[in-house]
Amino acid sequence: MKAAPKIQRRILILIHSLGLSCLGGAIFLQILVFMDILQHGYFMAVENNPVILTFEIALTFFALIYFIYMYQRFIRSIK
Repeated sequence: MKAAPKIQRRILILIHSLGLSCLGGAIFLQILVFMDILQHGYFMAVENNPVILTFEIALTFFALIYFIYMYQRFIRSIK
């Protein structure tokens, strides 16, 4: 009976690790984009590989859902 909570905890840690990594990566990419805009005055990115593009879109949606989840959890924790 103790195995189920242990597995749930590991899955929760995995989801939080992936979510925080996505959010950290998004912040890093925004810094790179803004630096490029400051240097060149514009930013243009083109992705030709549909697999990578699909994976990036999926990670973006996951990060958005995770951000909303963490935001709601934070707001509910405020008394």
